[in-house]
Amino acid sequence: MSESFAKKEKTKKKAKKKQDKALKMMNRKSSNTQSKTFEDMLAYVDENGNISDKPSTTSVKKEIDVNDIVLGAAVRTPEEVQLSGTVLFYDEIKGYGFIAVDRTEERIFVHNSALSESIKQKDKVLFEKEKTPRGFSAVMVKKVK
Repeated sequence: MSESFAKKEKTKKKAKKKQDKALKMMNRKSSNTQSKTFEDMLAYVDENGNISDKPSTTSVKKEIDVNDIVLGAAVRTPEEVQLSGTVLFYDEIKGYGFIAVDRTEERIFVHNSALSESIKQKDKVLFEKEKTPRGFSAVMVKKVK
């Protein structure tokens, strides 16, 4: 019984794949990286943070003050608690509006539940900023007289 052309081609491809795989394996074995010594695998870092394969030749070592080392999270400077701004928009019927913070271009939402007295558009106000699920909101809003 004779083999079809497709079967012959398939057999040739399998044999070629097997041969390529064996060749790759032989190349990997010949260039084995496991034979490197421990000294060849070491990397050194110089005083500027650069990595090299040779140890630093400079023997000058800088003294580091222990008090300069900060562990943990970065120290945050406290934000100004009382902010000032101008009422951009306020709808008394709906009970909400927006305040423009004076020193930044930030717009903050304000709800009537956070007001100590009634406000209207273009009023100068003092308030505190509070993080809410929808962003920042103004609380303890007082009109500046």
